[in-house]
Formats: sequence, structure tokens, C-alpha cells
Amino acid sequence: MTKYVVATVDEIAPGQRKVVEIANRSIGVFNVKGNYYAIRNLCPHGGGPMCEGVTSGLVRSDKPGNYDYVMRGEIIRCPWHGWEFEIATGQSWFDPAKTKVKAYQTGVESGETLAKNPELSAAGFQPGPYSGEMYDVEVDRDYVIVNI
Repeated sequence: MTKYVVATVDEIAPGQRKVVEIANRSIGVFNVKGNYYAIRNLCPHGGGPMCEGVTSGLVRSDKPGNYDYVMRGEIIRCPWHGWEFEIATGQSWFDPAKTKVKAYQTGVESGETLAKNPELSAAGFQPGPYSGEMYDVEVDRDYVIVNI
């Protein structure tokens, strides 16, 4: 594993990001509430520059007219098609109860259930079909370091 210094901690304030080139890869380094995450700047859905999109949260509701805005600043939305990914894990999330598309009966023969975020699972969200490519990030004194 190779370590790459990408910034000092004061270069990426909470809620901000920095897109860098490392080993021929465009990578977005995000500061989410004081924690640093690195995700490939390539949307697995359509190939868009994912890390250049808007950061937001998700809306959850237990009944009409009652909603909460959760995970504020923890979701990145691809600027091409609006696909949303959790910055900390790279996982896409969606709410199938509100998605208006035709459903087909399916079966699963092998695999694993993804429940990396119990808060989203409890709110009725399920992992989407895409996951962004993630990299380990560490802070050494005043430097943010991405490990590839």
C-alpha cells in the first residue's frame, strides 16, 4: 500500500471536499463532520464525475406530512443523473416504497445482506445496486493521507 499526502487538515474544512489525482485516478477527499473519507470520482451508475456533485442528506417519513432530514452532508449526488451515495461507505441508497417503477419477482440464491447503516435500514431504505470505490484515509498530525 502506498501513502499519498493530499492536503493539510485546514485545506478541507468540515462539509468540504478536495478532488485530487492519485495513481491515475481522480479521487474526492471529503471532510464529513471531522472524519475524512476518500471515494473515486467516477459514478458506478453512469461514469459521471460523482465527487463534483451536491452533498446532501436523505428524507425519511413514517407517515404523510411527517418527515425528517437525516444524514445532512453525508450523501453525495452524482451531477449527471442524481444517483446518491453515502460518502462514508460509497453505498448507494434508495427507498423502494417511494420508487415508482414496475416490480418483478426475483430470487436470491447466494450473496450477503448489506446493512452497513442501521439508521437507513430502520427507515425503510435498502442498499442500491451500486457502490463507489473507496480508499482508506488517515490524518497524521496536520496532513490528510489517502492510502491506495
